[in-house]
Amino acid sequence: MTGAASRLVGAAEKLLGAELPLQIRAWDGSQAGPEGAPVLVVRNRRALRRLLFKPGELGLGRAWVSGDLGLEGDLYTALGAISGLIWERDEAENGGVLSALRDPEVRAAIGELLKLAGPPLPPPRPPEEVRRPRHLHTRRSDKRAISHHYDVGNDFYELVLGPSMVYSCAYWSESSTLETAQRDKLELVCAKLGLQEGQRLLDVGCGWGSMALHAAREHGVRVVGVTLSEEQATYARKRVAEAGLTDRVEIRVQDYRDVSDGPYDAISSIGMAEHVGAESYLEYARDLYALLRPGGKLLNHQIGRRPREDESEYQLDGFIDAYVFPDGELAPVGTTVTQLERAGFEVRDVEALREHYALTLRRWVANLEADWDRAAGLAGAGRARVWRLYMAASALAFESNTIGVNQVLAVRTPDEGTSGLPLRPRTWHG
Repeated sequence: MTGAASRLVGAAEKLLGAELPLQIRAWDGSQAGPEGAPVLVVRNRRALRRLLFKPGELGLGRAWVSGDLGLEGDLYTALGAISGLIWERDEAENGGVLSALRDPEVRAAIGELLKLAGPPLPPPRPPEEVRRPRHLHTRRSDKRAISHHYDVGNDFYELVLGPSMVYSCAYWSESSTLETAQRDKLELVCAKLGLQEGQRLLDVGCGWGSMALHAAREHGVRVVGVTLSEEQATYARKRVAEAGLTDRVEIRVQDYRDVSDGPYDAISSIGMAEHVGAESYLEYARDLYALLRPGGKLLNHQIGRRPREDESEYQLDGFIDAYVFPDGELAPVGTTVTQLERAGFEVRDVEALREHYALTLRRWVANLEADWDRAAGLAGAGRARVWRLYMAASALAFESNTIGVNQVLAVRTPDEGTSGLPLRPRTWHG
């Protein structure tokens, strides 16, 4: 009798209309597929039931997070091989799903997979998956979403991020380590904001306090850092106390919409604006504008996506929305600039750092893989699998220009029109 792996490969290739770029090892020990390719390990029939109930990336994600699917070989190679068949596949290419189902070979392939999967359908969702109404962006829903992503455990994030505890794109040179690249990113932000001793800085989405600490220690500013994560705030306050900077740095658990003690000389928002949401973005920009003194500067560091012909059809990646960033939304950089300008800002500089984020993510994945057993023990095996897949796939997305990351420097220019910037402001690049 033919092994399950050969039957799986045959059915998958009929459905995809292309040769499967991976080997498959099935639960019965059989293996099939192109030699030398990474091996997708289908550990049980439940993995098929997950894929049949939710075809595409969400079904794959559920099978991966639950451990029903595994991989032997390089994760980046495997993700790159299947990206064109799963994530980049245009449904209309073959006349859509209904047209495909009229094909006898496609129907036969689905029937074969149903036989292999067996009853019952569907399996329960992994506990790591978020189940809630989408894109509410109320104070309560935003706090829940932030808690889901960031309150995984500070020890887990220390393992992945390293001593810098910076969870955003680093700024690399050929001789950088992850630590020096993150320090250089923080200094780049400070230089763009032109921070000077005695000024007030608001750090929106302050994370574990790295930006607040760097700005206070290296530039003598007074910093208020706000986060919605209780775990982050506790960790950041401890770091501030240990650095002897409690007189200059205050860490609050507070929504940016509730900050009312302006004006500030500068605002940094690093990797936070992706959580704001399209419908709330103009409010976000106006709130930050109102918190700045005339002449004050905003440095908005934000992941962006490529624009689409029909923006109304855009939806966040299903896996990321369900497992990583609930309610997160990405916008093209042009949309971000427009919203900042509508709020009253004068946009003075935009810098793309796409390749820098790919390098950063690969280092984080390496940290996770190097201490996998401890990571799984700290956060749970399912959560560790979520982060490994999410970070590796994101690295490939940055490398392929599917998504990018941009630093936008904007000024609350006074009525008389004096921005306060030098004629050649890019002195931060040396």
